[in-house]
Amino acid sequence: MAESRESNSRKLLRRLRETLAAPGGGQDRLDDITHHIADSLGTDVCSIYLFRDAQTLELCATEGLRAESVHKIRLRLGEGLVGRVARMGQPINTANAPAEPGFRFMPESGEEVFPSFLGVPIQRVGEKLGVLVVQSREARAFSDDDIYGLEVVAMVIAEMAELGAFGDNQADHQPHRHTYSVHGVSAQEGAAEGRVWLHEARVVITNPFGDDPAREHARLNEAVAMLRSSLDEMLANHSASGVEYDEVMQTYRMFAHSRSWLRRMEEDIELGLSAEAAVEKEQSLARSRLERASDPYLRDRLHDLDDLSNRLLRILTGQGRDTGAAMPENPILVARNIGPAELLDYGRKLKGVVLQEGSVGSHAAIVARALAIPLVVQAERIETEALNGDTILVDGDLGTVHLRPEESVAAAFRDKIAMQAEAQQRYAGLRDLPAQATCGTIIELFMNAGLMADLPSLESSGAEGVGLFRTELQFLTRTQVPRRADLAALYSHVLDNAHGKPVIFRTLDIGSDKVLPYMKQHDEPNPAMGWRAIRLGLDKRGVLRMQLQALIRASVGRPLRVMFPFVAEMAEFEAAQRLLMEAVSREQRLGHALPTDVRVGAMIETPSMAFAPQRFFEMCDFVSVGGNDLKQFFFAADRENERVRRRYDTLSASYLTLLEQIARRCDQSGVPVSFCGEDAGRPIEAVTFAALGFRRLSMRPASIGPVKHLIRRVDLRGLREVIDEARAEGQANLRRTITDWIARQ
Repeated sequence: MAESRESNSRKLLRRLRETLAAPGGGQDRLDDITHHIADSLGTDVCSIYLFRDAQTLELCATEGLRAESVHKIRLRLGEGLVGRVARMGQPINTANAPAEPGFRFMPESGEEVFPSFLGVPIQRVGEKLGVLVVQSREARAFSDDDIYGLEVVAMVIAEMAELGAFGDNQADHQPHRHTYSVHGVSAQEGAAEGRVWLHEARVVITNPFGDDPAREHARLNEAVAMLRSSLDEMLANHSASGVEYDEVMQTYRMFAHSRSWLRRMEEDIELGLSAEAAVEKEQSLARSRLERASDPYLRDRLHDLDDLSNRLLRILTGQGRDTGAAMPENPILVARNIGPAELLDYGRKLKGVVLQEGSVGSHAAIVARALAIPLVVQAERIETEALNGDTILVDGDLGTVHLRPEESVAAAFRDKIAMQAEAQQRYAGLRDLPAQATCGTIIELFMNAGLMADLPSLESSGAEGVGLFRTELQFLTRTQVPRRADLAALYSHVLDNAHGKPVIFRTLDIGSDKVLPYMKQHDEPNPAMGWRAIRLGLDKRGVLRMQLQALIRASVGRPLRVMFPFVAEMAEFEAAQRLLMEAVSREQRLGHALPTDVRVGAMIETPSMAFAPQRFFEMCDFVSVGGNDLKQFFFAADRENERVRRRYDTLSASYLTLLEQIARRCDQSGVPVSFCGEDAGRPIEAVTFAALGFRRLSMRPASIGPVKHLIRRVDLRGLREVIDEARAEGQANLRRTITDWIARQ
C-alpha cells in the first residue's frame, strides 16, 4: 500500500512538473492540474480555490463541477466547507458534506451529487493562498494517505503560485512586481525613503520537485547535521549566560534533534519533493497546528519552529544571511519581528523599520525611538511582499508603508520629506534661543534618551538637559543581568557626554511589555496594569539596589537625579526613596566618594497620584508626568490596541483638567513639574501644557525645534484664557478652539 501511494504520488508530481514546464497560460495550467489530481486520486471532482483578497476565495479551476462556475463562485473566509478549511488552516474530510456544520449548497456548481469532500489548505509558512478540494460520488471518508498526498500537492501549488505560475500574462502576474501599500500602526514618528533590507531574507524555492530521492535524502541529512552542529556550538559559547537562557537553548536544541520532524521530511522526499520543499511543507503544517494551540507555551514555540526551519532552508538553498549580499544605501529594515539587541546591532545606519508584527510598546519600538528612526508595526504581509532592494516609503506619522510605489506617490512623499527637512533647517536657527513665549514665560525643553548614541543630540537639538534617560535598554539587550561596574561605567559616560547639563535617570522600567530575556515570565491577564516598574523593583530589591549603587558611583563629584517610574501610591515612593538613601549611606560608610547633590523624583503615570496626600508632593524634589501611561489609564484605552488608542484626545477638557490639577499641586508645594511623553513633542499639545502651568517639557530631540518655534509665537496667558473660557462653556474637546486661536496669532 505504501509503495502504491509513493508511486502514485510520484507520478502525480511528475505530471504536475510537466504541466508547469509546458508553454501556455495560467488558466491552462490550473485546468490541467485539477484534471491530473482527479485522475491520479480516482475522484470525480478536483477544484482549486485561490484568495482574491484577504477575505475572498474564488473558484479558479475545476474538474468535475460545472465549467461555467469557474471565476463565478466566490466564498468569504469561513463560509462553507471551503471557507472553513481556509480559516482554520487544516483539512476537512467527510463522507457526508451536506451534514457538516457550515455547509453551503451552491446549485450553480452541480456539487450536490458529490457527498464525499476532502479539502486541504494551500498555504506557505503561515501565508494562506487558497484551498484544494477533491470530491466523490461515493459516500466515503478519504484515507490518511489521501490527505497526506493532497497536502503534498497543495504545497507544490503554493510554491508555484508564489513563483507566478498561474498568471495568464507572466509579466503582469509575477510576484513582487506591483505596488503594495499597507496601513499599519505608527510606533515611531518620522518619514523615510530607502531600499528594503530583509532581516530574514525570504527563501524562494525555485524547484519543489525532487528527481533523485537518494540525492535529496543526502542533501537533507547533510543540512540537518550542519544545523545541529551550529546549535551545539551556539549553546557551548553561551554556557555562562544563565540557567533560564540555557533552558531555552536546550529546548531549541531538542526541536532540532526531533526524530519525528526528520522522519516526516524524509517521507515527503519519498513522495517526490525536493529537500527544501519537504522542509517548508512540514514548517507550514506544524505552524498551522501551533497557531491553533490553546497553550500559550506551545504558541510561543512558533518562533523556534520558524527559526529552525529558516536556518535549514538557508543551508539547503544558500539564500538569506551570510550570502555576501551588501546592504543597500538608505536601508529600511523589514522583518516579521525583531528583538532589541538585533535592532541595536544595525544601529543608526537604518533609515526606518517596518515590522509585520510587533506593537507600539515592544522592545523594538523602544530602540527605534532611541535611534530616532520611523517605525511602523503590524504592517500586514510586508515580509511576504518585500524583496531586498525594493524601493520603500515609510510614513511613521500616519503608519503607512508604500512598497515599489508609483512615481506620483513617491513624488508626493519626497515633497513631504523635503518640507520637513526645510522646516528642520529653520528650527536649527532657534537652537541657541530660549523657548520664550510672547508673554515672557520661558519653558525649559529637555530631551528623552536611552542610549549613549543619543547624547550628541543634546548639542544639536538645543535641549537643556535629559529629562528622561531610560535605563532598561541596557537590561533588555543582554542575556543576563548587567554587572554593577558595567552600569556605573555607562552612567558615568552619559554624564560625561552631557557636559554638565542635567540628566534625570529613570530606574528600571520593566514588566508589562518589556520582559527581560533572563527573567521568569509571568502570564498576566493585563500586564500594563500588573507587576512592573517600581512594583517589580520593590519586590526584587537586589536588582534595584544594585542599579542605585551604580548610579551613585557614576555620579561621584556631580549631581545625581533619580526618578522612580509608575508610582501609584505614596508608600511606594517612600520605600524607593528609602532604598536610595540607604545606598548613599552605605557608600559613605565604605569611604567612597559621593555625588555632590542627590535629588529624587517620581513619575506620575496613574491618575491616583493626582489625588495623593500633600506630603507626597512635599517629599519629591521634582515630578514628571508620564503622559503615555497616564493617558491610557485615564481613558481606560490600551495604547497597544489600535481600535481604541486614538479614540481619545489629549486635548479633552477632562484630561486637561487632570493635568492642570497636577501642575497646580506641584506649584503649591514648590516642586518643579515636567511633562514627558509623545504628546510633549507635538507643538499644539506642548503649548497647551505650558499654558496649564508646565514649565518643563521632555521629548524626542527632533521635536524640540518645532515645539520651540510655536512657543515663541504664542502668548501663554492668552491661550490659558481661551482654555478656561472653552471649559466654562462646557466644551468637551478643546482641540478645534485651541488650533483656531493659534492660527490667528
